[in-house]
Amino acid sequence: MSADPLHHAGMPQRSTTSLPPGGSKASAIEVRRSARRRRTVSAYREGDRTVVLIPARMSEAEEQRWVTVMLDKLAAQESRRALGDAELAERAERLSAQYFDGRARPASVRWVTNQNTRWGSCTPAEGSIRLSHRLQGMPEYVIDYVLVHELAHLLVPGHGPDFWRLLEAYPRTERARGYLEGVVSAGRLPDLPGARGE
Repeated sequence: MSADPLHHAGMPQRSTTSLPPGGSKASAIEVRRSARRRRTVSAYREGDRTVVLIPARMSEAEEQRWVTVMLDKLAAQESRRALGDAELAERAERLSAQYFDGRARPASVRWVTNQNTRWGSCTPAEGSIRLSHRLQGMPEYVIDYVLVHELAHLLVPGHGPDFWRLLEAYPRTERARGYLEGVVSAGRLPDLPGARGE
């Protein structure tokens, strides 16, 4: 049995294995519960499966929620290769074609390092879209949501009902917004002792 690189609390109390949600291409998921683990959740790849380590006291609903969160986190870590500005512009063009029939045509799309309070911005008069470098390494659906949001501003500058109707075309809007809200909330929390595993 291979050593667990993030967890040194001994044998798990209970272990379950399931297929990933949503028909993902990822391998099986093994959830290991530990009585010694109090608050932290961690995950890693072990061969052809994903192992998620959770406290034994977690409910089944919490387990499912954390499995989803940790799968997203691992996916983000594995896709750390940042898109360059040219690739980002190509992605914006593809998203515009897919969700807005190609009507949103930015003159420029690029990463910037001076946006620490916003995920993205758009100047409709110039046709420019800028995404915060803090998005790099996040799941693709989150980056796509921010791009779709900014592309929608090329068609509707404000945040009125017409703008939000445009965003309804992107199917992962709510999930992406929840992910970003979680990142913001986590940034406000103090560091927890043993956050990398107890």
